[in-house]
Parts: sequence; C-alpha cells; structure tokens
Amino acid sequence: MTYQLICDSCTDLPAETLRDPHVVKVPLSIQVGPETVIDDENFRQLELLQKMRAWPDAPKTACPSPSAYMEQFREGKDNYIVTLSARLSGSYNAAMQARAIYREEGGHANVHVFNSRSAVSGQAQIALLVRELAGSGLAFSQVVERVEAYINRMQTLFVLENLDNLRKNGRLTRTQSLVTGALRVKLLMGATREGEIEKLGQGLSIRQTLARMVARMAENTDHVGRRLIVAHCNCQERAEYVRELVRQRCRFGEVLIVPVGGVATVYANDGGIVAAY
Repeated sequence: MTYQLICDSCTDLPAETLRDPHVVKVPLSIQVGPETVIDDENFRQLELLQKMRAWPDAPKTACPSPSAYMEQFREGKDNYIVTLSARLSGSYNAAMQARAIYREEGGHANVHVFNSRSAVSGQAQIALLVRELAGSGLAFSQVVERVEAYINRMQTLFVLENLDNLRKNGRLTRTQSLVTGALRVKLLMGATREGEIEKLGQGLSIRQTLARMVARMAENTDHVGRRLIVAHCNCQERAEYVRELVRQRCRFGEVLIVPVGGVATVYANDGGIVAAY
C-alpha cells in the first residue's frame, strides 16, 4: 500500500520534498485588516511583511476546514496528517473531525493525525520522518508508533526579533509579554511537551540569544547524529550563522535550512529563527 503525506501549511519543508507527489499541503489563511492571504504556493513573503507593518492590528490566522483535509484522503493509501500543535491552532482538531466524518461516511483507508506539539521546523521533522518510514515500505502501524515516539523526544527552540504578533494573539504569558516589552530583551523560547510556548532564556541581542540556543543544543548528547532543521523568516544570513555555530559546537548528522511560509511569517515575524531536532 502506498501513502499520502498531508501537511498543514505551517509545515515548512525543503523545496525538493514539496515536489514529491506523495506530499500535499492544506493551506491556512491569514487576515491582515480587510485582506485575506492564502498560505499556498502563491504566497509572497515580502508582500505579507509589508502588509503587517502597514496595518496597526495583529494579523489573524484561520485553520483549514475539515472538508479541506477530507479532500486529500485517498482510498487504498495510508494517509498521514501533520498539523500545528493543538495548543496553538485549531488545525489538529479540524483534521481529527475530518477523520471522524470520513469514517462515518464509510471511508476505509488508514488515516492518522499527528499533533506535532510544535510548529514550522518541528512539523517538517515529523513530515520528513513519515516520508522516510512510509517510503521504505514500513507498515502503517509501525510508522505511527515510531513517529509518535519521535514527537515525544523532539526539541523545538526559537528566537524572534519581534514578538508583537505572538503577544497580541495571546501566545505569550503575561509575564513574558511584560519582560519583552519593558526590557526589549530577546527571548529564547521552546515548545513544552504539551505543545505550548515556554521561555528558556534571554539575551540582549539576537546573536547572543542564538548562541545560547546552540549552547543549549550542545549541552546534551541526545542530538548526536540527528537532523537539525533551521527555519528562518527573511533572514538567510542569520540561519547560516546558526548553522556555523552548530557545526562548531554540536554533532548533528545533518543541518537543513528552510524559509518559512505564511503562517510562520505571521508569528516568527521578520528575522525569526525556529529550530527543531
């Protein structure tokens, strides 16, 4: 049995992976004032950044409908879905509703929804692992078991230049908002085991905080031989800086750099870095 990998559009994958016919993306939408931007292959990052700077209120994002997921299910295939953390978006719940409706309507194909408990590069890690395992011919239940085990140990870290959209959309705690607003420090953030955002450290500059992020990676040997994905919002040079620090201090087996799409552009904002391994 072949497979279908269905990802919401916050799953920021390498370009060559997106050309794989097994891989499809289901777009979220972004509301900036009166305008709606669809996070699909026509998304233009610089245009969205310009719209966000010009509009005084924070942009809003909307998850796909259950029907948008159901349209991608294929009979006779193993259908794997990767979504944003259920604590950050309604995308996971929409995919679960799609699975339930599909079953009620008599669908027989295998469908599993992975709650990434992460975002962006964390989702990409999960999707790439699904692709590797399913592509090797591993049974559906084994793919699910191994990928869920990976999610339990995956680490997601991020450093953002601008936290305004996270703050305005309620993704930060009151304490984090006060700290970043009053002191203008740069926070090192991470994903909890439940998929929420937590503060892990801070620095007075982006470079200092990125160095602390890499130092945290290097502290434990559990990263050795693993793949690191560094996603960036309009800051390729900053991502390259992280990769160079990682090469000096860590022992990852592979380091990939990917640009973010529309949803991550909203929350990471211009200059943001999101890393997962």
